[in-house]
Amino acid sequence: MKKQNLLLKYFLFLVMLALIAGVGCKNDDNPTPTETTFATLKTYLTTNSMDLNNILDGWITTAGAVIDSSTFTIPGYYVMDLRSAADFATGHISGAVNTSFSTLLADAANNGGKPILVVCYTGQAAGHAVVALRLSNYTDAKVLKWGMSSWNPLFDKWTDGVGSNGIGHASWTMDPIATASAYDDPEITSTATDGATILAERVSALLTGGFKGVADSIVLDSPGDYYINNYWGAADITTYGHITGAFGIMPITLAGGEYNNLDPIKTIVTYCWTGQTSSVITAYLTVLGYDAKSLKFGVNSMIYTNLTGHKWSASGNYTYVTGP
Repeated sequence: MKKQNLLLKYFLFLVMLALIAGVGCKNDDNPTPTETTFATLKTYLTTNSMDLNNILDGWITTAGAVIDSSTFTIPGYYVMDLRSAADFATGHISGAVNTSFSTLLADAANNGGKPILVVCYTGQAAGHAVVALRLSNYTDAKVLKWGMSSWNPLFDKWTDGVGSNGIGHASWTMDPIATASAYDDPEITSTATDGATILAERVSALLTGGFKGVADSIVLDSPGDYYINNYWGAADITTYGHITGAFGIMPITLAGGEYNNLDPIKTIVTYCWTGQTSSVITAYLTVLGYDAKSLKFGVNSMIYTNLTGHKWSASGNYTYVTGP
């Protein structure tokens, strides 16, 4: 009997050791999802040529470059119009389909093999849509530059968007650009463990969140509330100046590590010339897990009269169709 008790105790002791070892191995080999999700997504994006520099490759085109001037149609593209149903009915490009962020991917599946051209009011919200499309295997999707504002004066939303709020403003400076620091990766929470599923979740979150824009007056009045990135070349920043405290991180890639110069704790505001490129960058950063916003109309809203290029000028005068 004593021998049996000793054997039982010994057996229980071995079981306990196995359980302790198993827990230790589980903690070491299977970290929690929040510890691995971003790294998994990063690897998936870079491996599959979906880094930000890939997304920004050939992402925009002008109406003049794609229009059939004899019919005022764009036959080479599946045109998706993001504007409201009412504005779409007032006038749209012949052959275009009305869509929204919530139906974008479902509607894109009807493209019939054509490359997709996304149209919005000004070319800004379309940048978000093109990121969602390019990260969802529609790799040749493009934005119509200036949006429907470029098509006909009836649809012009750009003229009221330009301004000179930054000229003479205390938050516009010619001082040297801020020096970048290194930050940790952003955190993404997901129960998925494979890159494709994580990416699909992040694209869905992007589309659910809608266009992330912020007015220049809000940023100029409180620049310290944001991590501001001026997405220009260094020579242009020297020429025109920048918002106080802004950084000049360009390019921004996963493979090159420049994304680690962005603060994952603060709201990141990106501005460019027109708000179109910054919309693409903002959407991509949102997918990566950053809290990001695009400054509406770019510096066209802040120093329009000082600009010698990259300026909104005038609409085209192309015909359109009405109705749903």
